[in-house]
Amino acid sequence: MPSITYKRDLSGIDWQALTADLHADDFDNGRTPEELRTSFENSFAVCFAIADGKVIGKARLLSDCVCNAYLVDVWTQSEYRHRGIASEMLCLLLEELPGQHVYLQTDDDTVAFYERNGFHAHPNGMAKVIGSWLNR
Repeated sequence: MPSITYKRDLSGIDWQALTADLHADDFDNGRTPEELRTSFENSFAVCFAIADGKVIGKARLLSDCVCNAYLVDVWTQSEYRHRGIASEMLCLLLEELPGQHVYLQTDDDTVAFYERNGFHAHPNGMAKVIGSWLNR
């Protein structure tokens, strides 16, 4: 298995390839490569896991830089899961947020992962989509 490196900036990311990999791994929410790039550009902090020059994991944080942050877009390519990659990305991102509440929304099958990483359930999370999803 190749060694994994972590990068905290957007330089050298192949957004076309990443979008295709997300789609192939059933983790695609419909963003174009340009929309995915813009999402990451507009984030407080980002982290990518790289193996053999290819993105095999990603995560990002939104923050008001005072007391609240939101963790989004956490993904590790299926063949690389259960090796601590997502946990390392979380660790690197969360060190940016001393004193902040960090929120996330996740599917039932990943709740245990986030609990192992120190998160706990907050009932009554709610969401609303304004207009149509991704303006389509």
